[in-house]
Amino acid sequence: MIVFGTASLTPTAIATVLVTCVFFAIAIVLIELGLQTERKPHKLGLGVVRSLARNPLIVSPVGGVLVAATHVTVPPSAETLLKLLSGATSPCALVSLGLFLAEERPAGTALGGSLLLTGSKLLLQPGLSWWLAARVFALPLTLVQMAVVLAALPTGTGPFMLAEFYRREAHIPSRTILWSTLGSLVSLSLLLFYMHRNG
Repeated sequence: MIVFGTASLTPTAIATVLVTCVFFAIAIVLIELGLQTERKPHKLGLGVVRSLARNPLIVSPVGGVLVAATHVTVPPSAETLLKLLSGATSPCALVSLGLFLAEERPAGTALGGSLLLTGSKLLLQPGLSWWLAARVFALPLTLVQMAVVLAALPTGTGPFMLAEFYRREAHIPSRTILWSTLGSLVSLSLLLFYMHRNG
């Protein structure tokens, strides 16, 4: 909004829906596949479906889409409660992340992997986004810039929440979030400065 104004609302909403509904769903399916001990295809598929049906990260968005699609009117009191809960999710995730980062760990734990992921997030992903948006899809300049800025943002709390939910090496995404947030202060500032000078 600050950089592009209201023109950025639709592309940003589309990008957010793709990440939260499509990519997260794919990641969760892959994690569930990896956790299943059954190797017979039909039993494996059934086990994954059963796990996904109990997973709040899948059930919540699906429930939201169903409510929106059926045009069910939510009572005002329930809507107020849901707005309060949705407003608290990001702060809760950040507090959880902060507490996790504050735990003592041996020196150098996950440092190499986190730095590699941070570099990929802040440099490789924006570069790849620029190439796809400008060269492959030949989008208008404004959309290319929006795609690059979105790609250049630091890692969000989603990977940490998934790692915590599945008890899988949460120290790697937590460090990546920390380092990419700090690094983006420099990389994002330079990107915006460059775009302003050449826009």
